[in-house]
Amino acid sequence: MQAHQLVAIALALASVGVLLLAGLVLARVAAVRRSERTLRHALDERALQSAALAAASRSADGAQANAKATRPVQPKGFKGLLERFAHAGVRWLDTPFGRQVVAEEERRLLEQCGFVDTRTRGLFLALRMLGAVLLPVVAGMLATGHVSGPRYVTLVVGAAIVGFMLPKFILARRARRRRNGVVNELPLLVDLLRLLQGVGLSLDQALQVVVSDFRGMLPVLSSELEIAQRQFVTGRTREQSFNRLAQSYDNEDLRAVVRLLVQVDRHGGAVQEPLKQFGDRLREMRRAMLRERIGRLTVKMTGVMIVTLLPALMIVTAGPGVLAVKNSLHVSQH
Repeated sequence: MQAHQLVAIALALASVGVLLLAGLVLARVAAVRRSERTLRHALDERALQSAALAAASRSADGAQANAKATRPVQPKGFKGLLERFAHAGVRWLDTPFGRQVVAEEERRLLEQCGFVDTRTRGLFLALRMLGAVLLPVVAGMLATGHVSGPRYVTLVVGAAIVGFMLPKFILARRARRRRNGVVNELPLLVDLLRLLQGVGLSLDQALQVVVSDFRGMLPVLSSELEIAQRQFVTGRTREQSFNRLAQSYDNEDLRAVVRLLVQVDRHGGAVQEPLKQFGDRLREMRRAMLRERIGRLTVKMTGVMIVTLLPALMIVTAGPGVLAVKNSLHVSQH
């Protein structure tokens, strides 16, 4: 056996070994991700069960609440149909097809909209598939007799694409509104936490007061803090429950507030002065942002004034002179 053949065999064996190691690493990573998804699903289910039990205990007395907890309630009508769609979508979530339909971007949008459990992800998957099937059927039925040939095929394919992408467009619009809401509500949240900490409330009590009493003033952040509190009650640490809030929204100021709250929960201490300085910095940034918006609005209004106000101004100011010159020319000709 020649030297180049030995080298080729050695390289082949080395490549096989590298492929085996890579396969083992990928299998390990897939197992870790699968266990994380299973744990997250179990925690979400536990959070939903605890929230349902709390709502039942508030709406009925102790005996009726225990009876409702032991007896499974099957929703009917439209809610039952949604539940069946959600369960069907949950079964498809962890498959390769489900990971393509509900990719990481869609999961991030769902978290930004406040939908953190696997049920809503399954419902989103079912809605996308239902839209991709029903909309082309409806479009094909309506276009029958009016469009034929390649145009009919193009219409059906376009309707399928629109039906598949429409839930994502709606979700992205809601997520954009909530991101803007976070930017607008963050200075008020910092001031409220500083005041509540100043009167002697603990971090848990301050967060509970914000969630229960200031929902009208902080609709987005109060709902996010409620989700974090529910996850904390169901077994996650404070850092884990706030980690989703810090990573979901692309906002560095929100990450800084979350880091501060985690440090306070872990080490304790007074945070009135840091929160005051942070609130002042947020207000200064907000003033700068508003001045920038006003500057852009001034430039935009210049074009609007030229199109709308300038013709009316010219008619009012130069109109009598033009009419006088016209009358003079008419008299001179006669």
